[in-house]
Amino acid sequence: MQIDVLPATPDQQPILANLLELYSHDFSEFVEVKLGADGRFGYPRLPLYWRETHRHPFLIRADGELAGLVLVQQGSQITGAPEIWDVAEFFILRSYRRHGVGLQAALAVWQRFTGDWEIRVTARNTGAHDFWQRTISTFTGQPTQSELKESASKSQYLFSFRSLA
Repeated sequence: MQIDVLPATPDQQPILANLLELYSHDFSEFVEVKLGADGRFGYPRLPLYWRETHRHPFLIRADGELAGLVLVQQGSQITGAPEIWDVAEFFILRSYRRHGVGLQAALAVWQRFTGDWEIRVTARNTGAHDFWQRTISTFTGQPTQSELKESASKSQYLFSFRSLA
């Protein structure tokens, strides 16, 4: 299967918004995500991905078909360190999961942006934790471990690694 991770253009913002609705629905299994009065979850920060230079939106295609999205930003959500790359959101449509699409998409993103990376995973999302642990280990060629970070509002695992691509 040919996997492409393509920068999303401003005119593709509605496509990303639709995919983020599906992502939010899936994610609501693990954290409280409220529907708006319009019946949509919404993603208020989405327009910033075309206005702020430290944000990068991507569409994922598998054999030319829409398969997911990845939103990348620079700046640690844990420490605030500005040089850290962060996967803000990562979503693969269910029909493409367990076919290597997520793995190939993640590897393509990490090869595009060299430097230190952080991946945050909601503690209750054990499937995502396992996926990121396998994927990062594949990328680095070394076993990887996460660190549990607790705050008043959330409990999440943090993976840290470096891309030298």
